[in-house]
Amino acid sequence: MIRLTKRQARQFLLLKHGLLGEHQFIGKAGIMDFVRQVGCIQYDPIDVCGKNAELVLQSRISGFSKSMLDELLYQDRLLVDYPDKNLAIMPVEDWPYFERYRQAARQHAMKYPEMEALTTQVRNYIQHYGPVSSNDLNVLQLSGDFTWSSAIHWSSGGNIARSVLEQMYSTGELVIHHKKGTRKYYDVAEKYIRSDLLYAPEPLMDELQHHKWRVLRRIGAVGLLWNRASDAWLHIWGLKSEQRNKVFEELLQENRIIEVRVEQMKETLYCRSEDMPWIDTILQNQELPKRCELIAPLDNMMWDRKLINALFDYDYKWEIYTPALKRKFGYYVLPLLYGDRFIGRAEIVVERKASKLVVKHVWYEKDVQLTKQLEAQVNDCFQRFSLFNSCETVVMEA
Repeated sequence: MIRLTKRQARQFLLLKHGLLGEHQFIGKAGIMDFVRQVGCIQYDPIDVCGKNAELVLQSRISGFSKSMLDELLYQDRLLVDYPDKNLAIMPVEDWPYFERYRQAARQHAMKYPEMEALTTQVRNYIQHYGPVSSNDLNVLQLSGDFTWSSAIHWSSGGNIARSVLEQMYSTGELVIHHKKGTRKYYDVAEKYIRSDLLYAPEPLMDELQHHKWRVLRRIGAVGLLWNRASDAWLHIWGLKSEQRNKVFEELLQENRIIEVRVEQMKETLYCRSEDMPWIDTILQNQELPKRCELIAPLDNMMWDRKLINALFDYDYKWEIYTPALKRKFGYYVLPLLYGDRFIGRAEIVVERKASKLVVKHVWYEKDVQLTKQLEAQVNDCFQRFSLFNSCETVVMEA
């Protein structure tokens, strides 16, 4: 068992995530290093000042540009879009571990007798014309009398073209070829994923072994987690409290995770054994350079907001789905990190036609003293964020 102060626990998390001290992750190679370390990053199409996955990477990767992620996904094919922690981006080598979900999608389609004929039509069209979006399939005039509900893609509705594409994507027959804004274009998976990965059998047939792999991966994705209900476990099928307890018990016995007790916290936290070097660094009490960064609303580190509140004394809610009149802050507000604490949050909007980054409001935590030095760090953060969004000017409305 490891014992840490709250500050040490925060520093461990931030150091592991490449958010404290000098940049650990650089360029496209750094993106791959980080994504492999955390397993996946969550995808969300909303683009107010960058999409969620881009926001996750801009805070960690030195020299990051949005085109780098696009290249890794759709040119290099080292990353792939597929459901993990909700819709996600993951290393392509992890593809075999999700075969059970693709099999479930194949079985699910049997509930919809019309799906097979529709799939054949779409398959033939793609083989002839190449990558398509649901709009491109309007020429086929697909018809059917059913309301679709995907097994793994959280989609439903009566748009038949989209339903068929998402079904074929769920089974792994198609992959996302590229995206234009929020629109996805699909093509045949075997063109882009190596056959030894694409057709690999499920590596972990036993459900317990699969759960252990998923839980260990999620602990690595966040850094520290507890054995309790959490959004960090989303989309791990069958992982209820009984199964989760068994997983933690076995991972402890196998020395793959380590208990971490944090001062003033009743519940035990856990980290991966392979992440111990970060804890060793923190225990040396080295003074690490502080960075000021804007953090994504669905950042890996933010997946369990109760944990963030317990460790950082920072209460964050993504209010995008909160009715406007009930919002405490704003529609798309990003946590603002400095050093080893969250100092506030900022609402930022990109006006692309005017090439302006507009900082609509900054809310600092009550105990933050806005010194000239801190203000300079925050302004520098906004300038870097402006460059990330290809803006020429920063406008402070706050």
